Amino acid sequence: MKWSEICIHTTNEAIEPISHILHETGASGVVIEDPLDLVKERDNTYGEIYELDPNEYPEEGVYVKAYLPVNSFLGETVNEIKQAINGLMLYDIDLGSNQVTLSEINEEEWATAWKKYYKPVKISKKITITPTWEDYPPVSSDELIIELDPGMAFGTGTHPTTVLSIQGLEQYIQKDDELIDVGCGTGVLSIASVLLGAKKVYAYDLDEVAVKSTKLNTKLNKVDQQIITKQNNLLDHVNFEADIVVSNILAEIIVRFISDAWNNLKHNGLFITSGIIQAKKSLVKDELEKNGFEILEVNEMEDWVSIIAKKI
Repeated sequence: MKWSEICIHTTNEAIEPISHILHETGASGVVIEDPLDLVKERDNTYGEIYELDPNEYPEEGVYVKAYLPVNSFLGETVNEIKQAINGLMLYDIDLGSNQVTLSEINEEEWATAWKKYYKPVKISKKITITPTWEDYPPVSSDELIIELDPGMAFGTGTHPTTVLSIQGLEQYIQKDDELIDVGCGTGVLSIASVLLGAKKVYAYDLDEVAVKSTKLNTKLNKVDQQIITKQNNLLDHVNFEADIVVSNILAEIIVRFISDAWNNLKHNGLFITSGIIQAKKSLVKDELEKNGFEILEVNEMEDWVSIIAKKI
């Protein structure tokens, strides 16, 4: 089979929503090429070092690449993608140059094009994320390993927003806590929560592909009995109180359900949010405080922000 690589030259802020659009339109695998990766200092203790070719990266902005089958309606699919991306401007998302290009590759090249970027990464004191096809031996007795098969869902678990979320969970989860994961994607935050001691996690995502991916990955990590995964729009019709609500999605979406997060948290419960670009930090922080939350921490990594707030 022949495949077409679609490449969108955009900004860090637009990575998450564009990746979602690509998956929604049938893309199999997404690659992010960020020039910051070329200069990022990396610890090779955990085996995550791999060679990067500077010629494959833009001088500014990022490339978001995905792979679409070459068929009779490829043109219509590409037009749908372009229209959906342009629609992100309605949410005040900076698209940068927003240049879209296509190139044809064969199936063998496609199969390895994105996997070469995905290696085991230790993202917190305890947790290492590794792809299912990598043989990774633990380096310490207390290391917690999450195996992920990103498939057609949302990311490899190593994006700064995910790292910030897991670091927050590692710091605050107490044994036998109950959590709600809003916008679960691959299920990585739900899996991490259970490994860190949570008794039960309710994982919700509006996207059917994400729900399937979460179910697959929870079984892969043998935590599916403790994670209830359902298709749901944010916290609509969710009516119970958890110890922690965690959500790694766009700032514009987070502010839409802050009051629902409050209603679904116990007294002194925590709302751990990420997916927030620097420019939207005040938007989320102000809305949290307006709804009665106390801001405990604001953590930053590269262009991204995580906010941890407490219901008081």
